[in-house]
Amino acid sequence: MDLSTFIRDVPDFPKAGIIFKDIMPLLQDAEALRYTVERLADFSKERTPDVILGAEARGFILGAALAYAVGAGFAAARKPGKLPWDVARADYDLEYGVDCLEMHVDAIAPGQRVIIHDDLLATGGTARAKIELVEKSGGIVVGLAFVIELEFLKGRDRLEGYDVFSLIRY
Repeated sequence: MDLSTFIRDVPDFPKAGIIFKDIMPLLQDAEALRYTVERLADFSKERTPDVILGAEARGFILGAALAYAVGAGFAAARKPGKLPWDVARADYDLEYGVDCLEMHVDAIAPGQRVIIHDDLLATGGTARAKIELVEKSGGIVVGLAFVIELEFLKGRDRLEGYDVFSLIRY
């Protein structure tokens, strides 16, 4: 299945000059959604994760489905101030600014095997922040699974030494 046909380009979002890759049409199509989760699960199952870590907000949607598909738990990385308990924090650079993610300090136990999931790999900043959160907790990053990779931004270079998988590459 050619999943790229389900990706909508949104010009000038969230800032002028950015072309946002919108996965909502993919999520709206039952067959494309199922295919996407199955392909992400194929990659993930081989790595026997205990936890899938998904980032706000689109990483929650497929991350939870992926956790279910592989029999793992799900942990959330969120924007600051959204989680109600003690958190660990990691700052990161975006292709269009600076941001931060937080995760409950007990979301990942030492030694747990973690797949990091998000809808998009761009510069690798968000992924590096999630790696930092996992490793601060004593977890082991066994892979990173993305729906889309923007190869021209070279985010994969910032993830050297980690097993990276993406379904669609631009």
